[in-house]
Amino acid sequence: MRTLPSAGHEGVGLDISSSPFTHRVGSIVDRGFVEQCMRGIEVVVHTATLHKPHIETHTRQQFIDTNVSGTLNLLEAAVALGPKAFVFTSTTSTFGRALVPGQDEPAAWITEDVVPVPKNIYGITKLAAENLCELIHRKSGLPCLILRTARFFPDEDDDRSTRQRYSDGNLKVNELLHRRADLEDVAAAHILAITRAPVLGLDRMIISATTPFAREDVARLRFDALPEVLRVCPDCQPEYAKRGWSLPTAIDRVYVNERARVKLGWRPKYDFSSVVRQLVRGEDYRSPLARAVGAKMYHRERFADGPYPVA
Repeated sequence: MRTLPSAGHEGVGLDISSSPFTHRVGSIVDRGFVEQCMRGIEVVVHTATLHKPHIETHTRQQFIDTNVSGTLNLLEAAVALGPKAFVFTSTTSTFGRALVPGQDEPAAWITEDVVPVPKNIYGITKLAAENLCELIHRKSGLPCLILRTARFFPDEDDDRSTRQRYSDGNLKVNELLHRRADLEDVAAAHILAITRAPVLGLDRMIISATTPFAREDVARLRFDALPEVLRVCPDCQPEYAKRGWSLPTAIDRVYVNERARVKLGWRPKYDFSSVVRQLVRGEDYRSPLARAVGAKMYHRERFADGPYPVA
């Protein structure tokens, strides 16, 4: 919503909460509300979701209502009322157990060809929503682009041991090597998808920072990542030492964004090396957009063991 005007688009924001970027307050679960809001809309960008942080605070039925039924409401209203394309914000969490290699296996090389194995209600419902996009496309011809986004939220990690090992900035910069994107790049991918959807029809794409690694690196990354990180970005070591940060010693997965770069013409600005250069210059590791948006938080209350409860 913050970046649409500069790209020549007029956005109409729907949300369950009011904000400076919300034009209509209501839920996508409400079919009548969705139909009212859809009139005059040219492209739907569907980001609404119950997320992983809601798993322990919301019921499975609520996940189905929002992530599955809500998506169906938007898709069917789009077919009936005229939008010419649909962009769906999905998640790399749909891959689920496919992201975690076996004990003696190399790091998982994650492309769109990897078969998802969802491990919780979040992944299950997001994959179901993706499949609804495909169904509606096949039946109606509505162009649907599915963007499987990596981590781009600024909230603390939910794992206590990870928070104890790395400071928040240290962890997030490390993740740009293999499983994170900056918010500005994620927004840019969505804006490109708005214009590319009618040409591409149906597609799924991973949206993550460009990894410096190649597929032949996966065995070394899993068991001895440090030499590989220093090979691709030797300048990081003195900057990390100055900050008291730690580089990863093991990486279990690598997200590959090649399809999005080719199909969308997407050129993400933020990756591990570019962010290290920012740090050397004394700059924030986050984009201006990421800093402006900040942490939205998933819950009003704080929990004893992290930003949200984990089963």
